[in-house]
Amino acid sequence: MIIKILGSGCKNCVALKENTEAALKETGIDAEVVKVQDMKDIVSYGVMQTPALVIDEKVMSFGKVLKTNEIIKLLEKAK
Repeated sequence: MIIKILGSGCKNCVALKENTEAALKETGIDAEVVKVQDMKDIVSYGVMQTPALVIDEKVMSFGKVLKTNEIIKLLEKAK
């Protein structure tokens, strides 16, 4: 599983990455977390608001910082 955090590196993007890593640790799911900061790449996903969470190339959320338990639910769906 590859998880991408789309964003410029702002505090919300950092928080989403930290919450995602916490969700992975809590669930024991093995995944690679990649930060995508290039605006051209972000726009290619159709995302106009960051931060965004992409799981296996599917945009799961954008424009807000998901809590750890919300990310866990998305991870379970994506399995």
